[in-house]
Amino acid sequence: MSKQKGFSLIEIMVVVVIVGILAAVAIPNYQNYVVKGNRAAAQAFMVDVANREKQYLLDARIYAADLATLGMTAPTDVSKHYTVAICINPDSSQCTTAATPPYFIVTATPTGPGQTSDGALTLTSDGTKGPSGKW
Repeated sequence: MSKQKGFSLIEIMVVVVIVGILAAVAIPNYQNYVVKGNRAAAQAFMVDVANREKQYLLDARIYAADLATLGMTAPTDVSKHYTVAICINPDSSQCTTAATPPYFIVTATPTGPGQTSDGALTLTSDGTKGPSGKW
């Protein structure tokens, strides 16, 4: 009598079900970590912009209106997922709060797929970070 080698259909179906359950748990968790990592990169860049703005204020006695004036560009890992803008004019559409001049608001608006549910991040000249719970 010869011995058959291989797997039965039931064994293969059990493995497929187990892999499906693991994937159903792992993929959403992985996506959350990716969103948090992208957010952390944007926050770090925003802090760099704020520091550069403060240095610029010492030299020019006014805050810079854009990243180009500061000699900065958003890194690729930030620009893929966020649009970073600086607001120094209270009539600008990027300004979400009014403050006494001189001031600036750095806003990172999510653009990439999956990142849009994260919401916009803001950092003001007085160090206020928004929205709370995201920093």
